[in-house]
Amino acid sequence: MNRNPGQRSSDAFDVAIVGSGIVGLGAAYAALRRGLRVVVIERGARIAGASVRNFGHLCIGAQEGEASAYADAGRALWLQLAREADFWMRESGTLIVARHADELRLLEAAAVDGGIRLLDAREIEAASPLAPGIAVGGARVEVDLQTNPRVAAERIARHLESQGVEFRMRTSATAVSSGRVETSRGGVDAPAIIVAVGHDLDHLLPDLAHEAGVERCALDMMRVQAALARPLDAPLLTGWSLVRYGRFARLAEAAPVRERLHAERPDLAAIDLNQMYTQLPDGSLLLGDTHVRDSVASPFQSEDAQQAILDEAQVIFGISAPRVIERWQGVYASAAREFLSREIAPGAHAIAVTTGIGMTCGLGFAEQAVAAATGLPLPAVTHEQDLR
Repeated sequence: MNRNPGQRSSDAFDVAIVGSGIVGLGAAYAALRRGLRVVVIERGARIAGASVRNFGHLCIGAQEGEASAYADAGRALWLQLAREADFWMRESGTLIVARHADELRLLEAAAVDGGIRLLDAREIEAASPLAPGIAVGGARVEVDLQTNPRVAAERIARHLESQGVEFRMRTSATAVSSGRVETSRGGVDAPAIIVAVGHDLDHLLPDLAHEAGVERCALDMMRVQAALARPLDAPLLTGWSLVRYGRFARLAEAAPVRERLHAERPDLAAIDLNQMYTQLPDGSLLLGDTHVRDSVASPFQSEDAQQAILDEAQVIFGISAPRVIERWQGVYASAAREFLSREIAPGAHAIAVTTGIGMTCGLGFAEQAVAAATGLPLPAVTHEQDLR
């Protein structure tokens, strides 16, 4: 990507995008595919926010309603971008381990709508490196994808730049009005403007952030080396995940699972655990994650919470203490509704995924936003199978 913040383009832009997270990149891609001249304004020197601090798990089949529509649309876009921008992507599906009969009943209820293949205990243990005897059953969500978030966002940005999108890095947007973005390096004019700054919405548009109840959700994650019995060839979810994701959490069968988990492990409930795992191509394992919501993300991470994550990994995989390679804090926008889309001035739209499914839904959500902002129809997305 162009790292010269002083560079200027003499050409007019059709679309100006503020923010280069996955939603902003998705908006740039959507505008580029419509043949528009695009500029992306990013205050950082590189992409370093929520779009690189996640599991790389595109949890498409676990969504419902509006989120499901965006996730489904985004799936084809992810596959197309993986080919065009040349980054690792696999059509892995998602494995779910049921460790209790009530979790298995919840999976059975969710599978009625299709797209989920139920597994018995032997099958889920054969498909994953679970500790022997830990599962009573499980499932595979068929449509889900996995990528490496540390690579994908940067590759997408480089691809967009190679196709003519201009990136103005280390440039802060200070105000947005109809047809114009004021920045720390001068004004940028464009008839369509997309503001996609995630949890930093309160910095640029504080009144809108306050009205929508946007705050920050901070989460602890880590990458470890672990001696697994076999490779983990798909993201792995647990009962703690089932009570979070819409397709499962909305069902009546989710209530007894939630009640039991909270009664058995109030310590894990207190840190709002989503016990899930993904394995990167280098063999390292991503573990997580906790959730704390506040207007300001505390920089101080609880060692007890992180130890709980490590302890649970040892139990579920039957391994000795893994070696921690990295720890970090992810931060994303959180609000009562899952999505925020608002026209803040004629032709200027602020958008955000206000829950932890930005990677899953962001590309599809951005497509819709660009369609609304430009009035141009969605172009066709090509699709190829077998990117494993």
